[in-house]
Formats: sequence, C-alpha cells, structure tokens
Amino acid sequence: MARINEIVKYKKKRETTEIILTYMADRTAIDTIKGYFYQFDYAIVKVLELSQDTDAIIVEGIEDVDLNTVTEETAIQCKYYAKTEYNHSVIAKPIKLMLNHYKEVTNGTKKRINYKLYGYFQSGQTKLALPISSTFLKDHFLTYTENKIKRYHHLELNLTDVELDDFISLLEIDISALEYQSQLSKISTLLMNHFGCKAFEAEHFFYNNALKVIKDIAVESNIAKRKISKSEFLKRINFKRVLFNEWFILYKGEAKLFAELRTQYFTDLNISPFERFFIIEVPTINYVRAELKDLIFTVSRKWSKLSAREPHPFCPYIYLHNILPQELLDLKKELFSEGFIFIDGFDFDGSEFNPKSISKSANNSNCIKLKILNKLEHIDLTVKEINKTKEIYQFYNSNPFFDIPYPSVKQTHIQFSLLTDIKKII
Repeated sequence: MARINEIVKYKKKRETTEIILTYMADRTAIDTIKGYFYQFDYAIVKVLELSQDTDAIIVEGIEDVDLNTVTEETAIQCKYYAKTEYNHSVIAKPIKLMLNHYKEVTNGTKKRINYKLYGYFQSGQTKLALPISSTFLKDHFLTYTENKIKRYHHLELNLTDVELDDFISLLEIDISALEYQSQLSKISTLLMNHFGCKAFEAEHFFYNNALKVIKDIAVESNIAKRKISKSEFLKRINFKRVLFNEWFILYKGEAKLFAELRTQYFTDLNISPFERFFIIEVPTINYVRAELKDLIFTVSRKWSKLSAREPHPFCPYIYLHNILPQELLDLKKELFSEGFIFIDGFDFDGSEFNPKSISKSANNSNCIKLKILNKLEHIDLTVKEINKTKEIYQFYNSNPFFDIPYPSVKQTHIQFSLLTDIKKII
C-alpha cells in the first residue's frame, strides 16, 4: 500500500472517484488498484479472523498488515500478481526488507516478531520448495546484481548463517494465496456468519463500511491511529446504511451499484399501497432547482397510483432537508403554476401544521400527486398519525439527519453524492 496516499489524498467523494477512474485508464494502473483492493480485503479478513476482541491489526505498520495478539506479533507483506508467474526475484525485495527489520532486532533496537509473505500468482508456485534453507535464502533472495555489481544483502547486514536460520524460523512464505474473488467470497461468509445477515447486506452494508474503515486508517500519518482492534472494527462497521464510499463504488462500479440498490429496494412489479416517505438532503453546493424538480416528478410518478381502477390509491411524501425556506416557497409556487397538485399539511394561511390534513388519501378525484413536508419534525408527527404500513427512505449527503426509530416502520438509509444519483436508484 506504499502509494495509497497518491490515490486517496483527495477527500471529496465524487472527485476522488473520478481521479481514481482516470488513474485506472491505464491497464497497468487497473492491476495496481486491484492490488490495493486485495490488500484492503486481506486486512479485513485478518481482523475478522482474530480470535479475541482485544486482538488488533495495524494497517501499513512494519508491513502491509501487522497482527498483534496476546501470543504473537506478525508483520505480513501481501502481494497480488494475477498475471505474473512466480519467480524468486519477485518476492526477493520484500524478504530483504523483512531481513532489514530482523537486523535491527539483533541490534536490540526493534522487538522480535514473526514475518509472513502472502502472495497470489498466476502460476509457477511449484518453483518454490518449502521450507527453505539459509543457502537457498542467500542464493535466491539475498544475492542480486545492481549496476553490474554483484551484491550480497546478508553480508552487507553482517548476518551469520545461524542468524539467517533464526530469521527463517520466523518467516512464513505462502505463494498460494486466495484468488481475488475467492478472498471476497471469504469476507462475505465471515460477515454473514458474524452479523447473521444475507449476502446483499454483507456486501452493501458491512463490506462497504469495512472498506471505508480500512482506507481511512491506512492514510493516517500516526501509526497509533492505524491500529484497530477486532471489537472496535466490528463496532465501526455495524450499521445498516448504504455509503457512497468511493472505494466501494470503484470496486462495484457506479452503474452496477445503482442497479443493485434499485433491485433491492425500489423494484416491485405490483407496488403495494404503502405510505412512503422520501426524505432527501438537498446539497448546499451546486444546487440546481431543475434537478430537484426532476427528482420530485420522478418520485411522484414512480410511487403514486391514482387510477380510478386502483382500489387503494396512494402517493408519496417528500421532505427536503436543508432547503432554504424561500427556495422551498419558490419551488412550491413553480410546481403549482405548472399544475402539479400537492398538499403540505397547512389548511389555511397562518394555520399550524396538521398531520391529519397531510395524511388524507390521494385519489383520482383530488389528483394529489405528492405530499410535501416542510419541516423535519413534521415527519414524526405524520408517521404517528398514519395507521397504514409505512416506509421511510432517507437519502443523505454526509450523515443521516433523521434518526427516530420506529419498530414497525422499514427505514432505509442511502448516501448519495449528486441529486441525479437518486433518480438512478429509485
């Protein structure tokens, strides 16, 4: 993960994704990014497999992933070479770096630890016979030519064969690591077993959250902040809301992610006559009224049934979070002037909000296409007034803003970057 800061130094969600996708235009870069994901995923596997809640990993410590348990400390170098045949030279550099650390151990300046090289290769694994001897270590990993000069890394470190044997006793080499998709499947199984969830939740909630946690700590400059225990990790990923996480989008693909969310939450050939609340955070930057109007029309069109033949007609509720009062008023005037019929729970000028008024049934006669809630507190009042089945879909830009729990109400939280993203989901 040495170049991870080059990829994630820009924090804004959509901008980060675009930078990464641009970087991925080159085929070599695609393989590099996949290597980062493989390392992220390996870190997730290792923290989930820790036996004790107090055991921990360090991301980007001595190596890509360091394990800290009561009984051992292991520094793990993780490599993914999907298109590369194994040759000794490919893993020589990380082994030399591990030996550098071991030298400091012999000098008394570093703590004695275990070392592991974990790598996936397309082929060639039979070239390495394990366990290795100190002679094999010297000949194939520590001896090399640089600028036409033969160099001996062990001699430069002034290490004896006895010390090299000791280093080998601490070193584990595994070049038959799990393939990329197999490792992802392992993560899914671990998450489903731990949280007792289905595959969709394991991937879109917990894996999505896990990627963000690992990415966030990987770029911390303070090594203490790159350490996370199993209990803390599970606590930080244990929430069921869809994050607009640039790394998860990069892994999944934006179009595929939106399609899967649409299938999971918003695809129903026979839409039930439920009372649906769409509560949407209006971005304060780059706000365009036309985009919001288009979204409003989409919500109304897709989630209303007002036909005279419909036995239980209905239309959705919408609340626009953070919209300025004057902008909301101007928006309503524009909708009204265009013949778009809505109600907002105010029966006359100067009246207080009336949840009974806004919850009255929409039908073919009154042609109410939408119910607009002006204030956040109006949601709770209206939900409590309605005796029918209710669903709440919250689309937030940064953090969820409506957090009242209702035992009998389905609530879905989805993070988004642009208003136009919501149209692609619902």
